[in-house]
Amino acid sequence: MRKGLLYTACWIFLLISCAEDLGNYDYRELSSPVVTGIDEKIPVRKFERLQLTPQIEGEQFTEEDYQFEWKVIPQADAVTATVIGNERILDYEVVLAEGTYTLYFTITNRTSGLFWQQTYELEVTQTTSEGWMVLCSDNGRTRLDMISIVTGETYRDLLSSQDMPELNGPRRIQQLEDLAETGSPFYLLTDDGATRLSSDGFAWTEEYNIRYEMGNGQAVSPHEIIPTVNAKMMVAGTDFHYASNMGEILGLFSSPINKDFRVAPMAGSNVAGNMILAPLVMIYDIDNKRFMGYGQTLASSDLNNQEPLREMNEMAELMEDMQATTGGVTGSAFDEFPTGLDYVYMENTRYDPGSGQMAVTYTVLADGDKRYLYGIQLGDIVPQSWSSCPNALGKAYYGDLSECTDITKVTDLFAFSSLKNCMYYAVGGTLYQVDLSTKPLQAKVQFTLPGGEEITRLKFNLFRKNTSDSRSYNLIIGSLRGEEGILRIYNDTEMSGDFSGVEPEVYDGFARIVDVTYREW
Repeated sequence: MRKGLLYTACWIFLLISCAEDLGNYDYRELSSPVVTGIDEKIPVRKFERLQLTPQIEGEQFTEEDYQFEWKVIPQADAVTATVIGNERILDYEVVLAEGTYTLYFTITNRTSGLFWQQTYELEVTQTTSEGWMVLCSDNGRTRLDMISIVTGETYRDLLSSQDMPELNGPRRIQQLEDLAETGSPFYLLTDDGATRLSSDGFAWTEEYNIRYEMGNGQAVSPHEIIPTVNAKMMVAGTDFHYASNMGEILGLFSSPINKDFRVAPMAGSNVAGNMILAPLVMIYDIDNKRFMGYGQTLASSDLNNQEPLREMNEMAELMEDMQATTGGVTGSAFDEFPTGLDYVYMENTRYDPGSGQMAVTYTVLADGDKRYLYGIQLGDIVPQSWSSCPNALGKAYYGDLSECTDITKVTDLFAFSSLKNCMYYAVGGTLYQVDLSTKPLQAKVQFTLPGGEEITRLKFNLFRKNTSDSRSYNLIIGSLRGEEGILRIYNDTEMSGDFSGVEPEVYDGFARIVDVTYREW
């Protein structure tokens, strides 16, 4: 009882002392600053600049006496915070993932440590959800720019803001949504390796490295990833790799299919048919100078565990022998698949002379200064009643290109139309057209670019989400003027295949253009 009375007396003494002590100090109440000039909801697009200038009102408010912080926390994950500014005026290039965030603006008094906080809702949307992806070589360094259809702006060097290793020697940028993990449909291929990129602003993580798609975990540098039905394939170095998918389960790339010969950089595939049970694909053996056919299904027990990789003439004989279960071989443009010729170029198209889905793969071959063109159709080894392709193989085209102007100077600047039976090639800044339906084959000048420009990329962009998109017939040309890359898009509105009088869309300010691919929504 006495102890309780003692505690009570002590508290009374302390209260009296504090009350008496109030007069010994200069107390001033700190007024809360009032922040105005910013909307409660702030929309912003990725890669644009978020610029906010708050107006701060309050008694004796002096900016030098305060610290400032801008911080965002995603509403879907209220744990991870990102500081995006430490000045009163915010000027920030948005590299945040698409989504809704709570934006915190914190004002802290340097002397007292007291702070005030204002919150806003920040909505980040993509600027790069649709448009032209332009892959450049910036003095050897990989640089990805994009012409946004969403904003009409061109965004430069998008990978520089990503936490990824620098890759040199750019080769290709591809969108293969149905053949890649969800959320990372883009493949970036370079001399230094290959990786996928996220659909959200081309973000990168280590798990996107292509070695995680290899059955042996090997780091490879493919020249191009080629789609086929329920599978994808590639040539890395001089090795051919194949990956089969089981429905939505993505398979890993195999060890090299070729065991005792080297393979040319490109592989042939039917890129038009979408209902193929057992695709037949094609590679070129550069050591023995011959076409090779590969049909993975041939190794199945249903087809008696046969050798799936064969010289193309042998493959054609097999397809004919299996006529009861396959569509065999169609076409008579040439008798035998050639041997002894050097590889120059190969390209897959959606062009079918029969107006079906037996799409043609064109290959340019050389014998000294002579150039020859072969058009080969790759179809279904075991076609069903519902198959896109009634045949396994087709001999669709043969032509002698040797009389075409400067054809021996061309190694990779070819493009084949999926609309017309036409071939295009570039030498320096001049574009030539070859009408493949007329013999003898002759080159016709379409145009020469001004100012001594050099053509560095020539292609037709085959749209994958909307395969009937007529923009697949538009000709894409990347060129170099001095050190500046220029992109031209020639719209084939007349669907004539003649671009000589077409006024192109022109975009400039790039580095040397290596590849151009349309990012589809």
